[in-house]
Amino acid sequence: MKLTSDPRVKPVFDNYPEIVRHKMLTLRELVLETAEEIDGIEQLEETLKWGEPSFLTKKGSTLRMDWKPKNPQILGIYFSCSTRLVETFRVVFNGIFRFEGKRAILLPLNAEIPKMALKQCIKATLTYHQVKELPTLGI
Repeated sequence: MKLTSDPRVKPVFDNYPEIVRHKMLTLRELVLETAEEIDGIEQLEETLKWGEPSFLTKKGSTLRMDWKPKNPQILGIYFSCSTRLVETFRVVFNGIFRFEGKRAILLPLNAEIPKMALKQCIKATLTYHQVKELPTLGI
């Protein structure tokens, strides 16, 4: 898999407070690792959408992530509201994640990341156009 990274992304990560930067980089690595494991993803684009680190594939939906000072104990992973992603994640991962409407998984900054469950959400997002007709998006 080829990663194309916009040079404007690194300064965004660099400007997070240290504990936030560490968690955000952990999330970034989880996205990259998951993309590497998906057959058929030849290219992953890392860019900024709304000033937030974002990942795009030709076969998937946009995945964004960010931390906001107004809610300092939470990291957000954001999804397109026009998809069934968060709706499906609510059903499959009820009790594992906290959600915000149809757009986000909210992760407590001071808690362990449920990596295996989150990798399944990442995979469904990066392959959304291939799995959107499946009842639980292939999860």
